Amino acid sequence: MKAVIVGCGVGGVATAARLARAGIQVIVLEKNDFNGGRCSLLYQDGYRFDRGPSFYLMPKTFEETFDDLGEDIHEWIDLRKCPTNYIVHYHDGKTLELSTDLTRMREQLERFEPGSFEHYLRFMKEAHIHYDMSVNMVLKNNFETIWQLLTLNNLVKAFKLHVLNKVYSRACKYFRSDRLRRAFTFQSMYMGMSPFDAPATYNLLQYTELAEGIWYPIGGFNTVVQSLEKIAKKHGADFRYNSEVKRIVTEGKVTKGCELTDGTFVEADIVICNADLLYAYNELLPESSYGKSLDKKNLTSSSISFYWGLDRKVEGLNAHNIFLAEHYRESFDDIFKKLSLPKDPSFYVNVPSRIDKTAAPDGKDAVVVLVPVGWISDAKGPQDWPLMIARARAFVLETLSRQLGIEDFGSLITTERVSTPHDWAADFNLYKGAILGLSHDILQVLWFRPGTKHATLKNLYFVGASTQPGTGVPIVMCGAKLTATQILRDYKVAAPPSRSAVESGQVASPNEKHLPPPQLSALDILRERQSTLANFFFLLVILAFITSASLLPRFVDLPQVGFLPRLK
Repeated sequence: MKAVIVGCGVGGVATAARLARAGIQVIVLEKNDFNGGRCSLLYQDGYRFDRGPSFYLMPKTFEETFDDLGEDIHEWIDLRKCPTNYIVHYHDGKTLELSTDLTRMREQLERFEPGSFEHYLRFMKEAHIHYDMSVNMVLKNNFETIWQLLTLNNLVKAFKLHVLNKVYSRACKYFRSDRLRRAFTFQSMYMGMSPFDAPATYNLLQYTELAEGIWYPIGGFNTVVQSLEKIAKKHGADFRYNSEVKRIVTEGKVTKGCELTDGTFVEADIVICNADLLYAYNELLPESSYGKSLDKKNLTSSSISFYWGLDRKVEGLNAHNIFLAEHYRESFDDIFKKLSLPKDPSFYVNVPSRIDKTAAPDGKDAVVVLVPVGWISDAKGPQDWPLMIARARAFVLETLSRQLGIEDFGSLITTERVSTPHDWAADFNLYKGAILGLSHDILQVLWFRPGTKHATLKNLYFVGASTQPGTGVPIVMCGAKLTATQILRDYKVAAPPSRSAVESGQVASPNEKHLPPPQLSALDILRERQSTLANFFFLLVILAFITSASLLPRFVDLPQVGFLPRLK
């Protein structure tokens, strides 16, 4: 059996490793001459930069992936925990240090809001609930049918997850200070969303970074992908670079393989598409109404990213730094409602050389600056990208010079690269340059999010940011497990035991564990679905309410109401 994977991003490589270990012949086709996609590296003049992700969050997810592959992650990756998560810089020069150190957190929070540490602990308790429930409900389940979603149990969980609240309004319940409300809500941008639109569930991001910490793999984030590729190759996977797929060849209700841009045809029994989902439906697959409908979905933000090699180390910068806009909400509205660059943008600065000396020459710093911006579209008016890029660069340099007390920060730059929305689109086929794919609105998650298997092409599967369960490196790695498990189940291939199962001696017989489910009689099916049908009619009302609540802000400009009075 031969499986062809289109794209060598995190999801594609992780899926390749899982399928290859299960004994399936795997071929990975990648348009570039390197792996990782957005999770790749840039090298220039002795400096190394992470092209995209630099936050190593949810470490247990990575450990489980390697364990499933029969490996110990610590034998592959040298991880370092950041002593401080990041420094938050406010427009007036004040700073807030966030970390996993509770004693330090008390000191930092109380400076801005007396009594806030107790509120912080309650906030973290709620975020922990969101984290645990989301991991078990979302990341470990493949919602192949709506029946898996429409249960009373899931309804109860939905309310506990506060899916009808927003990240910012939920933070207002715990913090009075506007500064702390901002410090505990900007993390929604990890998912390319505004904290004023993102469901409150996603304060789970604050939990994972403040409870488990932020880590960094020595050698760059791409070492994770490199390790997974080596494991896949160990099990026989074939990686073919500079092999751009022109189209996925279909015949009736099956895919036959892939045609490359040079005319080569690669035959396959199974095709797994790791290319950007919207790009795949619009460019690689035959035209369809579903493909056209995806264009109406909400997207995540894009970014203008600068990669700078500095001639010396700069005081005042940590490994991770956040510079928040003075006009906080307006800056997000400019991105997501006007699809533009904010007049007063927030931005993120990563200095990998602070935790990994190999990222820059001795005595120098490698700096990555990410400025969120709207995706490519003229729907809100013409976009002057050269002007926006120049304006973003000038704003960042002026802010860094002023905040760090440096006369001219730009004079420290000895080498420079830039990634624009058009670069993201050209280099990685990201639809409209949206760097994290489809957004995670309430009607674009779980069963409502595009599935891991094509609806009509029975041997075409998907993995990546825009499919279930969602975007972000650890989330996509969970998605790779869902997709691989689905393929192995569909083709009745036993999954090899994990490393921990072998070591503990708790390895079930593959034949016993992976037998297909017994055939059910009509009476069995009726009994099985009685509760589901009851749930269905009950939840139709709930779904109608959720849909109305989600769509209302599009027609009515609702004010953000906090639970506590605001402090400056």
